[in-house]
Amino acid sequence: MKKIITIIIILTVFGMKAYSQVSYSGKFETGYLSFQYTTVQVDPGPNWKGYNLNKEQNGIDFNLINGVNFKNRFFTGLGIGYLNFEGINGISIFTDFEYLPLKTKLTPLINIKIGYNHIWNQYENGTGSALVELGGGINYGITEKLDIYMQSGLLITQQAFLIPIKIGLRF
Repeated sequence: MKKIITIIIILTVFGMKAYSQVSYSGKFETGYLSFQYTTVQVDPGPNWKGYNLNKEQNGIDFNLINGVNFKNRFFTGLGIGYLNFEGINGISIFTDFEYLPLKTKLTPLINIKIGYNHIWNQYENGTGSALVELGGGINYGITEKLDIYMQSGLLITQQAFLIPIKIGLRF
């Protein structure tokens, strides 16, 4: 009986310690998406109406991400976003992983987003595509629970390679 009580106490203390290191967190970010080039070359067929971003449009995005912070260094969450590529509107849904390697007020950050987006372009019902974004930047801790960050990187989506330049707020 003493062993069972000891195990329960150890698991309770360990659980409380682990739970205290995890906290709810959210992020809001916006950015400019600079078009670089198309990632595929198409041999036009009879129903081809051009590339998904047929005029090599730059874009903007607005993202809201909800997730959890572990030890204020690792963030993971689900996000939803609005896209606008010079008049072509769209939405995105993605997972967001972010790592802050240092515990200082000013620290580098590493970010990965993986998901799906859909734009309403020249094709009937628009086109959907996977999205992969790899980014890096700088994070500044304003308070214990509020950070501001800037990042850039590589974004591949909608048969295009883009450079995102983003600013965000983590709360």
